[in-house]
Amino acid sequence: MDLLIGAEAFPRAMLLLARSFIAEHETSPRVAALFATQQRWLLYHTALACHFRAAASGGRGLTRRAFANVALQHGIASRNTAHAFFDEVLKYDVIRLADGAADGHTGQVVPSRAALSMLIQWYAVHFEALDLIDGGHRAVRFLGHPESMLACMQPGVADVLLSSPEMRIPGPLSAIFTWADPGGLLMDRLVVGIGPERLPEQSRYLTDVSAISHLARSSGLSRAHTSRKLSAAEAIGCMGWSGRRGHSPIWISRGFYEQYARAQACKLLILNNAFEEASAAIVFASDKHAVAGES
Repeated sequence: MDLLIGAEAFPRAMLLLARSFIAEHETSPRVAALFATQQRWLLYHTALACHFRAAASGGRGLTRRAFANVALQHGIASRNTAHAFFDEVLKYDVIRLADGAADGHTGQVVPSRAALSMLIQWYAVHFEALDLIDGGHRAVRFLGHPESMLACMQPGVADVLLSSPEMRIPGPLSAIFTWADPGGLLMDRLVVGIGPERLPEQSRYLTDVSAISHLARSSGLSRAHTSRKLSAAEAIGCMGWSGRRGHSPIWISRGFYEQYARAQACKLLILNNAFEEASAAIVFASDKHAVAGES
């Protein structure tokens, strides 16, 4: 992980990711809000992994009960929280009833086309970030066969996300923003605000953000909620104002930046490993099919 973070292009890759998260929120704020917390983001990946596993075994879709059982098994959420999340994403057409299902409480559901498109975009931008770092061609290769790649990757990616301490237990500075409240976009906006020119030896990085109201609007949070988040972060030395509070540029600490960077690097490594395994599996399947055809 340290090699990845130390790569010359890594700060630019982080900016690419953070900007894409902000753009997604601006394009589809209602859908993006469904996954704005760390807990909901993990539940989303869990649901999609369950879907692809069911499809691989010949099933038609995921059930509400099975989803809650998996959430409980991994300690992501209580049964009630998992059920509430399931009902909400069904309401907003992130998932929809499978053919022949009577209702969402007992019937099977499948991801909507919009949900699959959002997942494809999520993978693609992370592969673009990896390509920016090492000059690879993952994004192009992935987008050449996105649905078959998703079917190969998503169950394993979800498993690793759920078991990775870096993903499950974020550092104390970033945990203020990400676990139970939708503050992840605040972090993204602050990181975007420092640009790629920050110096490693600096203890603080100055951002281009000064007004709480502007930060609230860009993240879809209320001004009061944003102010509480910033106050909590300020209290532990994670960030502060370079001058008058609310009227001068905000700085973030190097510790804040490094925890954000490690979380992004961990995610990129997980996805890179999944990409390599899926690519090998698809090539093997293609070769096997070709040999069978020749015989």
